[in-house]
Amino acid sequence: MATNPYFTQPLAPVRPRMYTSTIAKVIWTIVPVVTLGLCAAVPFVVAAVKSVVKPWLAITYVVGEIAIFVIAMVISPNDGDAGSPFAGLLLMVLIITAATHTALLDNEKINIGK
Repeated sequence: MATNPYFTQPLAPVRPRMYTSTIAKVIWTIVPVVTLGLCAAVPFVVAAVKSVVKPWLAITYVVGEIAIFVIAMVISPNDGDAGSPFAGLLLMVLIITAATHTALLDNEKINIGK
């Protein structure tokens, strides 16, 4: 009796998921937007704890968020300094980037950091 190779092959490991539902995905995606970028790295830290992404990706987001906030504060140190919109632009780029990457955490086509 011949054995079937499909019966003897080990099952492919299932990658952990970040989101259990669409509502959870929406809530996690709006975290960087609602907090104005202050919690931009939180979804990536949670994803690293859940083993959805590698820890270096979460560390990169934490360091990047701190760097952007430090640069934004250094650029506009004076109260009422509206002459330089670059600080606001940096924060908007952080918010948009973090929200986009948070939405893509469970995407099967993206393998970077997973």
